Amino acid sequence: MSPSLNPTTDRSDLLLKAEHLSYSYGAFCAVKDLNLELRRGQVLGFLGPNGAGKSTSLRLLSGVLALQTGRVDMAGYDLRHEPLKAKQALGYLPEYPPLYTDMRVIEYLRFVAQLHGLKGQKIHTACQRVLEQCDIGAVQQRLIGRLSTGYQRRVGIAQALLHEPSVIILDEPTAGLDPLQLHNIRQLIHQLREQCGVILSSHMLPEVEAVSTHVMVMRQGELLLQDTLRGLQQHWQGHSLKLGLRCCPSLDTLEKMAGVLRVETIDEQFLRVHYQAPDNPAEQLVQTAVEQGWGLFEITSEQHSLEHIFMQQQHLSPT
Repeated sequence: MSPSLNPTTDRSDLLLKAEHLSYSYGAFCAVKDLNLELRRGQVLGFLGPNGAGKSTSLRLLSGVLALQTGRVDMAGYDLRHEPLKAKQALGYLPEYPPLYTDMRVIEYLRFVAQLHGLKGQKIHTACQRVLEQCDIGAVQQRLIGRLSTGYQRRVGIAQALLHEPSVIILDEPTAGLDPLQLHNIRQLIHQLREQCGVILSSHMLPEVEAVSTHVMVMRQGELLLQDTLRGLQQHWQGHSLKLGLRCCPSLDTLEKMAGVLRVETIDEQFLRVHYQAPDNPAEQLVQTAVEQGWGLFEITSEQHSLEHIFMQQQHLSPT
């Protein structure tokens, strides 16, 4: 399943478009024919196990790695032919933040602001804004090398926001953060999407589920599926029914019903019936349970989490 990420055809909100991206390290192909679009207001979560190609994909989108094949348009500029203009629209936090540990936080932010071409009062204004956004004002005079991992991560996010980019790419932005810091970063990402588009990668499924509007799942460099978060959940919802029975029949009896793929035992009174949509066997199950006296006391259409979808997709063939 790989429907478009874009619920609208309005091109004015299109901030990033990548077509047919592939990248190889020698004989090893890390990314295979990746296509995506990002619009204003979207938070696109990249998911996949180690080695799936997430970080390589983000490096290609950000211009850190030179394109081998394919095309990236950033805010209307071709990344290959107009890299400076394209990167002016980008804020990027790599997996390992580009920090100078012997500089104080405020010194580093001023330095990065100058690299982005800000001058005079605009430097001060931008620094004060990101100090507040990332909640690092209290440590602005401290050496970066003496900060905790969580604070260093937040400084890394701050440098990506200084020039108010329209596209923000965050590679593992919540790594090393405590629960309160995680909450603050979630709130920040929700605020950022009001003005821009955000791409983030994470191994933490609850974090992606908490902040993303769209999800892409990768494995071995290939795209397995992409959709809105709600679309994924709706697609997988109802593919299994949880049955509560006082007298459980044989599994063979249930598996012979139309549409039923398999049945698994949860415990002495509960079964899970997997079926092929749209052939929902719920009505037939209720009727048969009454006729056979199984003592049906619960039948529930199960809502699967992003974690369940992710684990299911890791055992399917790429799209």
